[in-house]
Amino acid sequence: MEGTIVIEKMRSDDWEEVRAIYLEGIATGHATFQKEAPSWEEWDYGHNAECRIVACSEGEVVGWAALSPVSSRSVYSGVGEVSVYVSQKHNGKGIGSLLLKSLIEISEQNDFWTLQSSIFPENEGSIKLHKKYGFREVGRRERIGKMDGVWRDTVWLERRSRIVGDQ
Repeated sequence: MEGTIVIEKMRSDDWEEVRAIYLEGIATGHATFQKEAPSWEEWDYGHNAECRIVACSEGEVVGWAALSPVSSRSVYSGVGEVSVYVSQKHNGKGIGSLLLKSLIEISEQNDFWTLQSSIFPENEGSIKLHKKYGFREVGRRERIGKMDGVWRDTVWLERRSRIVGDQ
């Protein structure tokens, strides 16, 4: 890994760099069903304020990770949907691992007991990364959404925290 990677809490000032990395992911066609990046206000509203981080190298945001609540129902308050994105020019340097490991730790400090991720099967690197950190495949959601007129499947993964049952 070149330079030192520092994991920090995401701030609104990071949004333009975070958004640029998100747009790179969108452009691949294998990272999200989204077709465009939202405004900071929309993104901020949809993500847990305590569980959003950036990876920085030499003052530059090179990746980010965040949790979105899966439901507004209180019984699901400890279940979060994972997003992890790394700048294409920094892929393969272990940044995704640092981000996911850190996000898991932060999620447990904030009472999340289940993390889930829905990943396109073509995104083999992301599936491998999640499995490395204890996510298990719970199923394949066939034809779950249409993108550019084509039905797409997703692989559904989840990770149960060691804090389950402790409360």
